[in-house]
Amino acid sequence: MIRDLSLTIQALMDDPALASDFPELFGAQVVFDRPAEGFNPTVPTIDLFLFDIRENVELRSNEPQITRSNGQVSIARPPLRVSCSYLLTAWPVSGGDLALQEQRLLGQALQVLSRYPHIPGAFARGQLIGQAPPLPMMTAHSDGVREPYEFWSAIGNKMRASIIVTATIGIDSSPPVVAPEVKTSQIHFGPRAFADAPGLAASAGPPRFRIAGRVTNAASQPVVDATVSVVEIGLTAKTDDEGRYQVGAMVAGTYTVRAQKDAAVTNVTVAVPRTAGTTYDFQL
Repeated sequence: MIRDLSLTIQALMDDPALASDFPELFGAQVVFDRPAEGFNPTVPTIDLFLFDIRENVELRSNEPQITRSNGQVSIARPPLRVSCSYLLTAWPVSGGDLALQEQRLLGQALQVLSRYPHIPGAFARGQLIGQAPPLPMMTAHSDGVREPYEFWSAIGNKMRASIIVTATIGIDSSPPVVAPEVKTSQIHFGPRAFADAPGLAASAGPPRFRIAGRVTNAASQPVVDATVSVVEIGLTAKTDDEGRYQVGAMVAGTYTVRAQKDAAVTNVTVAVPRTAGTTYDFQL
């Protein structure tokens, strides 16, 4: 995943569209080496040294990610949002006044990367393709290397002008849990039979049930904002953007469930709780 981020930034800086406005930058190779004392490229180079990886706690989320397909529900923990920081340095190799060439390369890199508060999806590589939300990227932000001299001493080289580039990616920390979609849920409440043991007293009322399903049209597309009602007891619900609804609670029995959208109406007799092989899905 982190390698894919490096390849993504490399693709962004190798964009052929840069050739006319940023010829020196486009002509430089992009590498990811440690710029230690022995680092000595033989061609003009932009080096992006990955020096820090940490969780971005400001983007932390506890909301599970839920997807549904073919009667199955996948529930996954939200991805770990990780910020990867690169030290960008420029390395010209020949010609007059290498210091000014270095500054020109740094300036062009700063102009290009600062265009993008998020990495455009067209440059994404590997597991970053299609990743949502978009990948934030900050260039030359204030929270850079706090003590540049100590940093360069630690990696074994003399201090050099640099730009900090930080991009944040999502990393899946655990596989999703996949289970059949819940069609009926049971609710049973009342006083305990015993204070220190599970189970309800005989005076507790009968259990109640909530039913759930999906309303589709003849083309199997979801019907949004349809009204689903349990006719005998007057309970109603609306379908969501996926045509799904929940309605309840009701005691066990046989009911007429009506799905309606505009002039289209379907009435179905159902058993609650449902029996094997039946669903609460309806087609208008």
